[in-house]
Order: sequence, then structure tokens, then C-alpha cells
Amino acid sequence: MTTTSSISPQGAQPVPNTSGNGASLNQSGDADHSHIAPGEIAVGVIIGRASEYFDFFVYGIASVLVFPYVFFPFEQRLEGILYAFVVFSFAFIARPFGTVISMAIQRRFGRETKLTIALFLLGTSTAGIAFLPGYDSIGFTAIVLLSVFRFCQGLALGGSWDGLPSLLALNAPPNRRGWYAMLGQLGAPIGFFIASALFAFLYASLSIKDFLDWGWRYTFYVAFAINVVALFARLRLVATEEYSRLLEERELQPTSVVELTRSQGTNLLIGAFAALASYALFHLITVFPLSWITLYSDQSITEFLVVQMIGAVFCAGGIVASGLIADRVGRRFTLGGLAALIAVFSGFAPTLLDGGRLGQDVFILLGFVLLGLSYGQAAGAVTSNFEPKYRYTGAALTADLAWLIGAAFAPLVALGLSAHFGLAYVSVYLLSGAAGTLAALGLNRALVRD
Repeated sequence: MTTTSSISPQGAQPVPNTSGNGASLNQSGDADHSHIAPGEIAVGVIIGRASEYFDFFVYGIASVLVFPYVFFPFEQRLEGILYAFVVFSFAFIARPFGTVISMAIQRRFGRETKLTIALFLLGTSTAGIAFLPGYDSIGFTAIVLLSVFRFCQGLALGGSWDGLPSLLALNAPPNRRGWYAMLGQLGAPIGFFIASALFAFLYASLSIKDFLDWGWRYTFYVAFAINVVALFARLRLVATEEYSRLLEERELQPTSVVELTRSQGTNLLIGAFAALASYALFHLITVFPLSWITLYSDQSITEFLVVQMIGAVFCAGGIVASGLIADRVGRRFTLGGLAALIAVFSGFAPTLLDGGRLGQDVFILLGFVLLGLSYGQAAGAVTSNFEPKYRYTGAALTADLAWLIGAAFAPLVALGLSAHFGLAYVSVYLLSGAAGTLAALGLNRALVRD
């Protein structure tokens, strides 16, 4: 492995030589009009990510405010939320399976067919949740169907990988790769802001009875519309001749997962753990605090959602700043430095969460700033480690594993341990994520030197 495998602005593959008008030249010297500006690719990435995160957060917020009452009314509030968080994790468990299945479909039938199937499955699952009767109507069948729909959402999201983030990384200017890497990450605060605003409006405008009877379903109607439209837009984008040709030129094509694991297994693990601090923090300042406030604080749910919306704005600012920082000091140093700061933050988390409204708000706002700075460079942090033929599938599976290890069970573990043993376990969870990131970065550096 050479030095080009490090997590640095120089880590990605070189951009083809271009003529004065920006069109790349093929071996015969003719102009190749498949060149597309990185900004155009970034639009597709942001659209896809924003819709994906909106769906995640609509489900996550509903897991606290809705599902314990609609699907688990036979349990106390704490146990109901914990059960809802178990179902919440099913999508993250399903994503790697969705990626594996979709890669096989793409190899046999093409990218357009794969994305069409993902679009249909995602739309059907989200609409299914919106129309699903509660436990009082159909009993345990409601919980089974909710679990099935959630798992299918994960399969669909695994199948929606279009390669645009990798294409963006490969076509970004050498001195601006940190900047372009953060663009797709802006989808997270955008999606969270819209989801929180929608729930805050409905929760404040309706009685609790109306909200639980039918109001919450509108959020899933919106999620259905946004996800289907966004995925369809990405389908039309990657199906064009220019994008298809550019994806092929960059060798961004699916490979056998078995072959990938045998050849690049170490890179898969390093990639999954390199961003663990960011992913561990991700749900511990979004979904988990809402559950804690709901159970153990007298703070208004609507007001707390507004605070989180302000935090999402701070997060977006942190993501933008991360691009500037990474281009100056390198992505590896940025990720490592923020992991250390998250470790420090973890030591104050219990005090802040237990510090009344002021402490809770400080926890949220400061946490969102750290999330933006770290998460801005978390995507594809070590994707350049993969050999070119494995990059497409490797990038998808790396992201799936990072979500599964770092974020899937974060609300469940944090709430369960904190409720029974104290808030100190929030610190332990965050600290373990920071340690995972630092260990992965250290291992990557050692392998690069070897």
C-alpha cells in the first residue's frame, strides 16, 4: 500500500488531464465530453443525502413521540420507547444486506433497474408505515408489520447507492477535496431540521389525541413524497449517458462482495471504525436527548425540538468549516482531532444532561457543533484505500458498517443504560466511539507506512 492510501487531500485518485475548456482527453486525443463539474455531482449527492436523513429522523422522532403509544401501549413509557428503538435499529441491520443484494442486481440488470427497485421498495415501506393501524386495532400484527416495513426501508436505502459520493471525491480538485467531501454531509442537518420543524408544528398545533390518532402520519406522507422524488431525480441523473460513461471511466462498478471481503477486508474494517466517533455522537444528540427529555424533564417537547433545529443550523456551519479545515490540515488530522474533542465532550455530557434546561440546551448546541466539524469529513474517509475496482462496492459497505456499528443501537443503548444505571454511560458510549476512530486512524497510518 502506498502513501496515496492515507486519509489526506492527496488520498483520492488523480483527475484526468483536461483541456482548456475542461473536457477530458481520451487516449486518442479526442475530447471526451463525459467530464462533469464536481459542483453538478454535488447537487445529486446533497439531494440523495437530505432525503435519506429526513426519512431517518422522521422515523427516529416518531420512535419517541408516537410509536410507544401507538404500537406499544401495553408497556410503560420507558419500555415502550426502548422497544421502538429496537425496531429503529432494523433499518441499519438491513442496509448491508440491501447493498449486497443490490450489487448483484446491478451486475446482472444494470444500475437503473437496481435504483428503480429501491425506489419502489422505499416508497412502499414508507407509505405502509403511514397507513399502518396501531396495536389497539390489529394487535401484535401491527408491531410485526412495523418491523417488516422498517427492515424494508433499510434494504431500499442499501440499494439506493448510486456511486455519486465516490464520483465526487474522484473529480474534486486536489486542493479542495475536504470542501467537496463535506457537501454531501450537509444532507444530515437539512434532513433533521425539516423533520424536527414538521414534528414541532404538528405537536404544537394538534391535541395529543389528534396527534397520536392521525397527525403523525403526515410526516410519513411527506417522507414518502420526498424520498420517491429525490430517488427518482437521482435515477434520472445517473442514467444519463454522460454520468454512465464517467462512472465507467472511474471504474465505479459493482464487484463481488465475497471477492471484496477477501481482498479488502482490512480496509472495510478501518473505514467502518475511522468515523465511529462521529456516528456515535450522531444519534446521541438527536434522537436520544429527545427521549431523555420526554421521560425525565419538564421541558416542552416543542421548545426542545426548536433548540435542536437551532443545533442543526450550527451543525451545518460546522460541516462547512470542516471542509476549510481539512483542506488546510488534512482529513486524517481533522478526524483525529475532532475524535479527541468528542472524548473530552463525553466527560461533560452527564453533567450537562442532568443540569436542567440550560445544561441540556448547552449539551445539544455544543454537541451539534462538534458533530458538524467531525461528520463533515466522515464520509469515505478511507475510501481511497480501496483498489479502484473495489471502490464502488467498498464505499457503500463501509458506510453501511459505520452506521451499523456506530449509530444503529446508540439510542437504545444510551437510554437503556442511562435509565437504569445513570447518565455516566453516555460518556462511556461516546468515549468508545472516539477510541475506535483514533485506533482506526492509527492502524491506517501504520499500514500506509508499511
